[in-house]
Amino acid sequence: MPRPLRPAREAGRTVVLLAFLSACTIGEPRQPATEESASSSRAADPTRTFVYECTDGFGFVARIAGEQAWVFTPGQSVALRRVPAASGARYSNGQTVFWSKGPEALLETGEHAHRDCRNDRRNPVWEDARQRGVDFRAVGNEPGWFLEITRSEDLLFVADYGAERYVFPTPEPRIEQRATETVFEARTDRHRLDVTLADRPCFDVMSGAPFEATVTVRLDDRLYRGCGRSLR
Repeated sequence: MPRPLRPAREAGRTVVLLAFLSACTIGEPRQPATEESASSSRAADPTRTFVYECTDGFGFVARIAGEQAWVFTPGQSVALRRVPAASGARYSNGQTVFWSKGPEALLETGEHAHRDCRNDRRNPVWEDARQRGVDFRAVGNEPGWFLEITRSEDLLFVADYGAERYVFPTPEPRIEQRATETVFEARTDRHRLDVTLADRPCFDVMSGAPFEATVTVRLDDRLYRGCGRSLR
């Protein structure tokens, strides 16, 4: 079952957070991931995540996997089963009803009905990563790439607009206190990946979206620059 939705947190210092993560274990320890095993398991995940914003100001997250859906609202998560619907997809447990069709959705919880809800296309990828247990995510452009760091599991780097995927066992980070940077040095038999998370504000060059950390990734002899944020 997906992790419960965490409350929104105040922006904090990335370096301090990752220093804390380096001293603790998230979940049960696992065997180090290989490029083949970790890449295959993520690609096979059929779960889809949607972040809805309603005209009444209410917001919620829905994760759908086959005939089951989980709806996350502030402080609560509910598991629902798919039920017959005249159109679209309808999920219910007898008390809560979630219905969606295309980008639109409706959520009924007891006496409250939240209508005219629409999927925010910018947020689902970040919420999906958070629900999967990813601790830090970063993105960059020209060419497009993204990075996901999951403590005690693996580090995923996807480059060239998704054409290249690299998975490394997540190493223990090195904290550079004076430079307020966190450094990950990941290795496999074939590749080397060095990641630097600098505690400096960053703005996406394409969208202008603000991020809490400036990220530099070096894959073998190639350098990538972008922005990222903690998902914890």
